[in-house]
Amino acid sequence: MHRIRRGFLITTFLLACTILALGLFQHLYGVPAVATATVGRGPAVEAVYASGTVEPVSWAKVQPLGTGRIASVEAFEGDAVKTGQILMRLDDREHRAAVAQLEAELRFLRSELDRVSELARRGVTTTQVEERARSQLDQAAANLNAARQRVEDHRLRAPMDGMVLRRDGEIGEIARPEDVLFWIGQPTPLRIEAEVDEEDIPQISSGQPALIKADAFAGRVLEGIVADITPKGDPVNKSYRVRIALPPDTPLMIGMTVETNILVRREDAALLVPQSALSAGHVFVMRDGRAERRPVVMGVVGQGVVEIRDGLAEGETVVLDPPQGLADGSAVRPKQQRS
Repeated sequence: MHRIRRGFLITTFLLACTILALGLFQHLYGVPAVATATVGRGPAVEAVYASGTVEPVSWAKVQPLGTGRIASVEAFEGDAVKTGQILMRLDDREHRAAVAQLEAELRFLRSELDRVSELARRGVTTTQVEERARSQLDQAAANLNAARQRVEDHRLRAPMDGMVLRRDGEIGEIARPEDVLFWIGQPTPLRIEAEVDEEDIPQISSGQPALIKADAFAGRVLEGIVADITPKGDPVNKSYRVRIALPPDTPLMIGMTVETNILVRREDAALLVPQSALSAGHVFVMRDGRAERRPVVMGVVGQGVVEIRDGLAEGETVVLDPPQGLADGSAVRPKQQRS
């Protein structure tokens, strides 16, 4: 009798162990293990990207009005120049010869007018002859002024006070109206001229900060401020020109290409989740060992994280990289974190 009872107890104990082992096995291996993260807070920045070029605030291009061979160069890069100062001369010998010829013709016609006027005064000739001589003199004077202007057009002058920022063209080369031979401007202050997509321009306004990156200063983030926006956009490129003012101590140089991020919104304590938790506008929240499908409203998408504006609370646990087939109410367990 005692042996039967002892056998029954042993059998019962083994059966209980088996049931517990099966339960533990199902718990450990029958329920999918998922990676998780806790919803927390941190800074979120919304920015508009644009590429641009560094240029002076005050500057001008100098181009010839006509085609001509460069005869002399009067100013060089780095030179300070004044408004009207000659920068370059094109070959004007033909036009100066025309001026000399017209000056001689004008002197002759002036003396001829004096002679005819005297004859008209004495009644020897008619006033019509005198008027014809006066008209010829006026026409010759106009021709002379036009010839002198053509000579002047062969002298490239500084359009403003400033510095020669760049010069192109050497003596003997042919310069054409489309050639920019000089860039004249003030070396400071500087600004960035950037092109912003028309879809983003409603978010941009004067005074917004801009973060700037340039290949010449790898690893550094420089700063600027939006100064102005052109009222009329480019319908071909579908963009608007935005000018970003740079501080006086900026290391950027004229002509550098840069990438800018104009900050349109900053939230220092935004609700953040890893980007891998998002799936088609929702997340899975772990609650009492089960996955709860939760729709969310997203904000700024940053590097690896997403701002959540609605749908989650700080401290909740979300599933990362939800496995295929995971549904609302599915049993899940967190993966063991490796130490």
